[in-house]
Amino acid sequence: MLYYVYMLECSNGSYYTGYTTDLARRYKEHEQGSDKCRYTRSFPPKKLMTFWILESKSVALRIEAKIKKLSKSQKRQLIDINADTLNEYLSLMLND
Repeated sequence: MLYYVYMLECSNGSYYTGYTTDLARRYKEHEQGSDKCRYTRSFPPKKLMTFWILESKSVALRIEAKIKKLSKSQKRQLIDINADTLNEYLSLMLND
């Protein structure tokens, strides 16, 4: 099973970090203001900023916890570093 750690930009300009096994479903839950999504019910997501694919739930949870402790500027740096990798991944997905 694969696990995704992801970062969203929210309507208030903050970054939300989470993990899931189904990124598309989870993003829809955030958009729809699901009861499972307390923070993004108040501050809906503007867009998915980045994500990482992992094969271990424990690693995904540790990464999520570490990202949540970062400052906003550190999160922005992490997003910028991962942007090229994310763009390559999305490009490959669209070309399949």
